Amino acid sequence: MRGVFVSLLVLVGLSVFSQKKSAPKQTRILFVFDASKSMISKYENTTRMDGAKNLFFKFIDSLGKDKTYMFALRMYGHTVKYPPGDCKDSKLVVSFAPNNLAIIKQKVMEAKPTGITPIEHSLTEAAKDFKDNKTTNIVILITDGIEECGGDPCKARQKLLEKGIVFKPFIIGIGLSPEQIKTFECVGTFYDYDDQSVFSTISNIIQQQKLLKSTAQVNLLNNASLPIETNVNTTFYDVNKKEYKYNYIHTLNYLNNPDTLLLDDYPLYKVIAHTIPPTESKEVKLAAGKHTIIAIDAPQGSLNLTRSEGAYNANEKVKCVVRKSNDLNTLNVQPLNSTEKYITGNYDLEILTLPRIYIEQIAIEQSKIKSIDIPNAGILKIRCLEAGDGALLLNRKGKLEWVCNLSTQTQQSFNLQPGNYVATWRAKALRGSIYTIEKQFSIRSDNETVVEFFR
Repeated sequence: MRGVFVSLLVLVGLSVFSQKKSAPKQTRILFVFDASKSMISKYENTTRMDGAKNLFFKFIDSLGKDKTYMFALRMYGHTVKYPPGDCKDSKLVVSFAPNNLAIIKQKVMEAKPTGITPIEHSLTEAAKDFKDNKTTNIVILITDGIEECGGDPCKARQKLLEKGIVFKPFIIGIGLSPEQIKTFECVGTFYDYDDQSVFSTISNIIQQQKLLKSTAQVNLLNNASLPIETNVNTTFYDVNKKEYKYNYIHTLNYLNNPDTLLLDDYPLYKVIAHTIPPTESKEVKLAAGKHTIIAIDAPQGSLNLTRSEGAYNANEKVKCVVRKSNDLNTLNVQPLNSTEKYITGNYDLEILTLPRIYIEQIAIEQSKIKSIDIPNAGILKIRCLEAGDGALLLNRKGKLEWVCNLSTQTQQSFNLQPGNYVATWRAKALRGSIYTIEKQFSIRSDNETVVEFFR
């Protein structure tokens, strides 16, 4: 194996079941020990294997003093000689049981470097070693190298999560290059093997059963930079993988503060707030064990589109196309008699009545409601004795604007906005333009108008 470091990964799962305060909290600790051939390699005045064993004995002697802990041992790379090795060479050597530390220490003492390094497979199998997630579950992986079987240790994460085990590892490395550190960047925080405080730091964390929780809150800021905007879908993207990792409806808690979220600290995040239009954060890297505030400028006001229940509106499901002013891209299609929030600014509206209504430069202001009332339609009924061709046009101060074409049906109805109109029609059987008939009429809200064409 080509690995050049000894690493320790600690994964902790929190019980979702409450316990009585007087009852001691049980913790199960699974050691996953690397016995692959590269552990023969020398490091300073010893071998990697001896260094890993010494580190292991320090941890188990310290943790064994706590009688609420129960231990097990999984080993890999220890049965099939390399080459060729076996990428399935991983086995639960000692199952969880009380008073089994002596046998665990004996198995580690007897371990001889033999095979290959299947890290993802071993971690995935480790998830099966816990019968349930009703206790705190910890996995400690001691290894001197990186994955050799084409696996991805990060992918084992999901299997562990399904068992209630949250990946919170510590990686202790020897002379790692930046590229080698990146191999494990999704699974832990790097510590230098030569740092004398490494053992006491990690041991204390395990003994105290701390998770080093990384938390964050998303502050959706109004125009006064106050985090009071909320009830917006927010998506957390892993920038490097270019895929989303979390999806939450933003919430203010009972203290009226943005809700605190428990998140993995390894990805580089960008948060998209699905406001209209969307807003986003800068790229942010969470600090392990710390609380991070992610700020997004998201000042919002509301647009309220209203129309009364007129006599001829019941079957007309009118909607409004909303665009940023001087921008042809559609941001939203909002039904009439609804209210929707938008980022503050100026918007153009295209209301899909017949004819369409265009309203430009509507100002949406912070925490205010802009109301637009749409006049009720009237109904136009066209009657013809035979099939023909025709059109409806709006007469706007002597200028005719096309509204729609007539169908070839002899009877047809239209919901039209109030105004002055012209209708033209020519029977299909008549092949001369001179036979065009023109009718002028007006439409009033909640009134019926009948236009008849006869040749």
